[in-house]
Amino acid sequence: MRVAFLVAPQGAEQVELTEPWRAVGEADGERELISTRPGQIQAFDHLDRADRFPVDRTVAECEVEDFDGLVLPGGVANPDALRMDEGAVAFVRGFVDAGKPVAAICHAAWVLVEADRVRGRRLTSYPSVRTDVRNAGGEWVDEQVVVCDAAPSTLITSRRPADLKAFCAAIVKEFGG
Repeated sequence: MRVAFLVAPQGAEQVELTEPWRAVGEADGERELISTRPGQIQAFDHLDRADRFPVDRTVAECEVEDFDGLVLPGGVANPDALRMDEGAVAFVRGFVDAGKPVAAICHAAWVLVEADRVRGRRLTSYPSVRTDVRNAGGEWVDEQVVVCDAAPSTLITSRRPADLKAFCAAIVKEFGG
């Protein structure tokens, strides 16, 4: 399994990046850190700067066909920046339209909303995003992890860092690890 992790140049919640990254690696998956700019991304521990991570490729250098699945880590600033970048939004839309699984945790559901790919789907997110999900035609539920297998692709969503164990197990299962 080859998995893309899409993050903005700064603002990703570190644990929501590193725990799924670890889980995919432990399942013998290949991982690539994709961003909208080359160099490094700056992760955060809530509002405090955390570690920096090297970007493998930019969105402009990638094709959906290169990967088996996509992970969208949360944080507040990360998905907010991604949803303002048309290349990133098109990348996410491409995964869904190609029938490939997409996993989003916390505020990352904003990117799915911006890509207009939650309509008729059941998902969860950080509670403050629920109105956005509902306004975009999705069914928001307050559950630890939600796997929605509705066509065209599987969406795996979770609410917050406390849900990471269940989220990681679901992504590995759905991505074929």
